[in-house]
Amino acid sequence: MSFQTEEILERTLSCERLSGEDAVTLLREGRLLELGAAANEVRNRRNDGDVVTYIVDRNINYTNVCVYRCKFCAFYRPDSKHPEAYVLSFDEIGRKIQETIDLGGTGILLQGGVHADLPFSFYEDMFRFIRTTFPTIHLHALSAPEVYFLKKTTKRPMRDVIARLRDAGLQSIPGGGAEILEDSVRRRVWSLTKVPTEKWVDVHETAHGLGMRTTATMMFGIGETYEQRVEHFRVVRDLQDSTGGFTAWIPWTFVEENTALDGKVETAGGFEYLKTLAVSRLYLDNFSHVQGSWVTQGPKIGQTSLAFGADDLGSIMIEENVVYAAGARNRMTQPEMRRLITDAGYQPSQRRTLYDNCPDPCCAAPIPEPKEPPASLPILSGALETEVASA
Repeated sequence: MSFQTEEILERTLSCERLSGEDAVTLLREGRLLELGAAANEVRNRRNDGDVVTYIVDRNINYTNVCVYRCKFCAFYRPDSKHPEAYVLSFDEIGRKIQETIDLGGTGILLQGGVHADLPFSFYEDMFRFIRTTFPTIHLHALSAPEVYFLKKTTKRPMRDVIARLRDAGLQSIPGGGAEILEDSVRRRVWSLTKVPTEKWVDVHETAHGLGMRTTATMMFGIGETYEQRVEHFRVVRDLQDSTGGFTAWIPWTFVEENTALDGKVETAGGFEYLKTLAVSRLYLDNFSHVQGSWVTQGPKIGQTSLAFGADDLGSIMIEENVVYAAGARNRMTQPEMRRLITDAGYQPSQRRTLYDNCPDPCCAAPIPEPKEPPASLPILSGALETEVASA
């Protein structure tokens, strides 16, 4: 390790805030194991060093129709006339939620493509159906692009849009659609139109102002520079300084199969993932929880992430379609998740969406006891087996 990186880590462990330049230096020159040791020390200062949390929830993608054409996405279908296009019925959504509860699940991550033909009332009706039918399930739903699109189509202020969704049953918002929060990168991968950086921030800042919690995510390995990665860190840290509304930081790596970027960018492997995870834990000093990604990197790297700053391994992924469509085919049961954590030397603890920091029935109710799973649990709908991690 160079004198410069050693000095940066010493300052960081003395509670001095990392600058952007410091973070770039650590990404470029830091040794992996030293970065991991420093990140792990910070993780243990913020959380119980003996415990790793996880959640049992399900990603339900209510539609795969999307008006946008992001180069990194293999999930969307361009319009409702496509033979593989779908919009789930409320009955189908309800069936999936009941299966989740039967498996000991406590939350639903509900997202879709940005479907131009669905009226605002569709979302209000869908959320009311879920919250009245399944009051103990936490509804973690939509993403900045979906909310921003509803703002544009309704021509209402952002605060009014999110408040109406909240009143209909929305409880928290995932960090999806972040990719890299630097607009030259977003322009290159065609996600700038979907939601520019300032609009992604606006959605989350507005939700925080309404008392809602959200998550902060990053998908990297799409040809961005270290400086652009760190700019993403800065955007997220500044907003957390301002609102304190993020529950967790969740970075994961781009998976290229079946996407327009396949073979055209240098993706991030396990080494790059662990390095970026560690530096983000050091830089994001105002986050308590950092989630390791086993979905895109596989269970072994996910397990290793627990020594590089992660205190949580996210969901067992009862269902996940978006990263799956891009080639990430990792799956996990609850016993496998608990064994993965135990084998790494930690005590597994099942949590809920807001890390049990919520008095509502969805968080106050006892975690359901898993029932015997059906002989053939439908992990993925048939039409979808052809992407996003729990966020």
